[in-house]
Amino acid sequence: MTSCCVHNRDAGRFFGWFARRYRKRFARNGLEPSQKQLVEGLQRCGFAGATLLDIGCGVGYLHQYLLRAGAASATGVDLSARMLAEARAEAREERLAERTDYREGDFVALADTIAPADCVILDKVICCYPDADALVHQSAGKAARVYAFTVPRDRWVVRAALWFGRVLLGLIRCGFRSDGRTLGACGETPRPAARRASDPEEARA
Repeated sequence: MTSCCVHNRDAGRFFGWFARRYRKRFARNGLEPSQKQLVEGLQRCGFAGATLLDIGCGVGYLHQYLLRAGAASATGVDLSARMLAEARAEAREERLAERTDYREGDFVALADTIAPADCVILDKVICCYPDADALVHQSAGKAARVYAFTVPRDRWVVRAALWFGRVLLGLIRCGFRSDGRTLGACGETPRPAARRASDPEEARA
């Protein structure tokens, strides 16, 4: 089994442990601060009536929030079957099932089978993928109008958390590893950003 396959398998298993917790946290606290800023950027670009592609969608609450706010439909892609099970359950409860489609697997591997969307979203996904360049290249090509993403701030506490996480995952023999792409490592990549695919200018929150 290749290292990428091991990473994908273990990433799905790792995040699957937290699926129910993520859903409950959103029900209790709503969007995270960086997600609120991402939504504000999308509002400036315009997402009413838009199709969404949410890569690394987890339990789906971000794109489901956007659907309730006016987006037309959403496709969610995630490595974790448990995350997607929670996303489907929430979509049914919120009467969004007919406007959502979920795909399990590695987006880069599935890219040829996934249609473009008006808005492509990656919320704290670039930092968790083993080949961030391939992920950005493939996902940006799916954005008809807007490409929106968040990455961690370049702070010592973030770097410390990433290091500690690597040690912990190594101890439990989990093959998942963060890419460690912080703000500084991504160059011009802003922490929360949304840009029009046809416009090189980025709308920074």
